[in-house]
Amino acid sequence: MEWTDEGIILGARPYGENHAVAEVFTPSAGRVVALVHGGQGRLKQPLVQSGNGVVVTWKGRSEESLGHFSIELTMPRAAALMHDSLALVGLSSMTTLLSMCMPERQSVPRLYDATKIILDLLEEKTIWPIAMTKWELGLLSSLGFGLRLDVCAATGAKLEDGADLVFVSPKSGGAVSHTAGMPYRDKLLPLAPFLTGRGEPTKQDIMAAFSLTAFFIEDRILAPANKELPDVRKRLVERLGRL
Repeated sequence: MEWTDEGIILGARPYGENHAVAEVFTPSAGRVVALVHGGQGRLKQPLVQSGNGVVVTWKGRSEESLGHFSIELTMPRAAALMHDSLALVGLSSMTTLLSMCMPERQSVPRLYDATKIILDLLEEKTIWPIAMTKWELGLLSSLGFGLRLDVCAATGAKLEDGADLVFVSPKSGGAVSHTAGMPYRDKLLPLAPFLTGRGEPTKQDIMAAFSLTAFFIEDRILAPANKELPDVRKRLVERLGRL
């Protein structure tokens, strides 16, 4: 069997003395793991750096086999960001979350397109942290754990009708209005207004949004698989908090 598609390198690990096993996120095949012959060598190791845009050809005996990749580099994102350590942490956080959260071979083309957009924004220092919080919401939604942030889970009042939605229920993943939520505010998560299109985000809003997505990514996706939020994601928020 054989197919060719564009993709994003999520990571690679050594295999044998000179080969590597690479993870690639593609729009048609989702997250795919395959062998790269010579992947630890001088010529191919730069190709399999996390975040790089590539064209891959996969060949294998069957869909279930490991198979192997032939790789052509199209977007050397890792090298382009070497001068910006914070952006590199952001890139690593995204690729690590995709690697940990996505099942193999599940096509999610909208998430793929969104991932490309955010990776290409990483040189825009004032924009990408805001965009990344929304990307993490999209990650949850793409995997079936989307949050309902446009209607109050307690009263049914809608954002479009002026509902003051300021909390999120950790149980339902639904927004909660100020009036309904205040008696239980210690048990609820804050909802940053910009996530529902209300106003420009402050630094506090951005940090609250990252806390919100971290809670649900860990609670709904990682914990059931006996995984924890990756250190690089924690380090990203720590770095952003010091700016």
